[in-house]
Parts: sequence; structure tokens; C-alpha cells
Amino acid sequence: MDIKQRIADFHDEMTEWRRDIHTHPETAFEEVRTSQLVADKLAEFGMDVHRGMGGTGVVGVLKGRRDGEGTIGLRADMDALHINEQTNLPYRSETEGKMHACGHDGHTTMLLGAAKYLAETRDFSGTAYFVFQPAEENEGGGEKMVQDGLFEKFPMDGIYGMHNWPGMPLGKVGARVGPMMAATDTFDITITGIGGHAAMPHDGVDAIAVASQVVSALQTIASRNVNPADTIVVSVTQFHAGDTYNVLPEEVFMCGTIRTFDKEVQNSVEPAMRRIVNGVCAAYGATADIRMSRNYPATVNHAAETEKAARVAASIVGEENVDRNVKPSMGAEDFAFLLNETPGSYIWIGAGEDRAKLHSPHYDFNDDLLPIGATYWAELVEQLLPASDR
Repeated sequence: MDIKQRIADFHDEMTEWRRDIHTHPETAFEEVRTSQLVADKLAEFGMDVHRGMGGTGVVGVLKGRRDGEGTIGLRADMDALHINEQTNLPYRSETEGKMHACGHDGHTTMLLGAAKYLAETRDFSGTAYFVFQPAEENEGGGEKMVQDGLFEKFPMDGIYGMHNWPGMPLGKVGARVGPMMAATDTFDITITGIGGHAAMPHDGVDAIAVASQVVSALQTIASRNVNPADTIVVSVTQFHAGDTYNVLPEEVFMCGTIRTFDKEVQNSVEPAMRRIVNGVCAAYGATADIRMSRNYPATVNHAAETEKAARVAASIVGEENVDRNVKPSMGAEDFAFLLNETPGSYIWIGAGEDRAKLHSPHYDFNDDLLPIGATYWAELVEQLLPASDR
């Protein structure tokens, strides 16, 4: 059976699933309705269904029509974001303050589409695991699934993930060996001066002036503390101080994010940040409380699995549409936790050049991508775990 044609036959059905999920977004670890929908579909397809891994995660298990020792994992994320949707779509979010602004509704649907096809044909050997993961956005659902024994309960020779990528031509694929997405760390800094009257700044220590110097000085971590050949981004994303016109506040709170690819560079940031912040504060007579947190590690693709993923993608979209050395992104992805435990690869599939960007309140997943992604998942299973007579 031709995979592309069969999956294209139920494109409309997949579109209905995707838009239903979009209408009912659920954020991290609250994906109750979504996981129920996924579990019901997998059971309807005739799979063994395991629920509750990583909180609201679902794993479907499918045996091929031929015995075999080979195993493969396919992973899609299910959660939405805390964003007010600003589209006028007929299937727009019905939940105030929540929307699928990153395309996880589409990722879930594409994996369900592959599951439907593979459950019909079972034209492979060994076992395929369909991993529907909660809480990718900021909350580390991938790490939680690992902690809950994902790979002990469902041993996989390799695991494969993907993300739709607005700005890339529809169906074009980006792959690379090594870092694909960055590690993300966060920081919280409270700077304390001496508050007072805005007309008499000499009687106090202006925490806002000090904190402003700190924001500028932090940029020297990238420009003067790290090898120019390495990649790092330090961004202050919040700055809170004061509540009236004529008072110099005693405290300023700021926080932000650090993005790196290399572990050594990542480890060098905290001492540099503490030295810079404390030094600036000491120069002006202020003090600082600095708190740092490690969040997602870098998403690092394995060589053999990335070659397999690229080869399968090329069989679908053509070799000319596969970029095997795509530039990595400084965004983060908790698929990293899975890749730290077992070999695998994470790719991007173009969603179209004229689409709203990820995390935009105007974003909507491109439904034309559904059969392409579902075909990729299905071909991964059939090509990497071929039935013996193929």
C-alpha cells in the first residue's frame, strides 16, 4: 500500500482532530481532555494504551506483523501555551488565556495519523512506541516521563521527534548532527539600594540606576567572557521597580534567560554573572541576590539516527528538500531529556514561509502539513523496522 496515498485519504479526518484539539487547548500537566482523546483513538486503532506516564502522558504500543527485536519510539508533544489567541478562526481557542500557539495540536495529530495507518497495515517487524508527551513548554514533561521509567518500560533502539517550522517552505526538512536546539537556564536578580525621594538621589542608592548598569554589563558575558567562536545569548526579559513618580524604590527585580549549546560554556556563565552583578552593585553601594536555575539541556542529535531520519525524509519530500546541516536554533526543547537517555534525532518540517511565527497569538498550524508529517512517522517505522519480505 502506498503510504502517501493512504494517509492522504484521511487528511480531512486528521484536520478535524487537529482543529478539535486547537479549540480545547490545555497547558502543562493539565492535558486531561487531550490525553483522553489520544488514548481513545489509539484504543480504537487496536493498540495497547498506557496512560499516566509523566502525569498526563500516553504511550501506544504496536507490534508489527512480523516478529523482531527492533524497537522505535515516535514522540509528539500535546500542551498549549498561556497566550490569548488573536485569530478569528472558526475553531479558535474556547479557553481564555490558552492557545495552541506552537503547533503541538498538529504534532499530536500527525502522530495519530501515523498510528492509524500503521495499525491498519502493521507492515513492519518489531515494536513501535507512540509517545504523546505532556508539558513541553517550560515544565519539562519529557524529563518527567524519563523519571517515570519511559525507557525502562518501553525500551527503544531510537526515538524520533519533530517540530513544525514557520518561515521554512512547506514540507522542506531541516536536520543536523549535534546541537539542534539550545540549553536554557534562567536567572532571578534582586538589587537592593537605599530608597528615598526622587528629588534627593544623593541621600540614597538608586537601585534603578544600578540595575540599568547591570543590564548593560550582562551583555559582556557574550561579548567579552566567552570565546567568539562559541554561541551564547543572555537576555534580561523582565525588569520591575517602583510604583510612583517621586520615589526612588529600594529594590529592583529582574530576570531572564541564558541560551548555550556547549556544556563548558554553559558552566562558565554563572561565575561570570555573579562577578559582574556583584561588582557593579559594589561600585554603587548596592547589594544583589542572584538565583540561577538549570532548565532544559541542549537538544543534541545522534549521528546515525539523524542520517536515518534525513534519509527517510528525503524519500518523502525529495533529497533537494532536505537540509542536512540546517542552522540550529537558540530556542529550547525538552526532547533533549529523551536524547540524553537514548539515541535519536529531532528534525524540523517547514510549515510555510508566510505563516505566523511560533508563540504568536496569531499563529495557526498549517493543516497542509498533516499528511507530510504523518507519512514521515509511518515511513520511519516501515523503513527502520522493515518486514522481512520487503
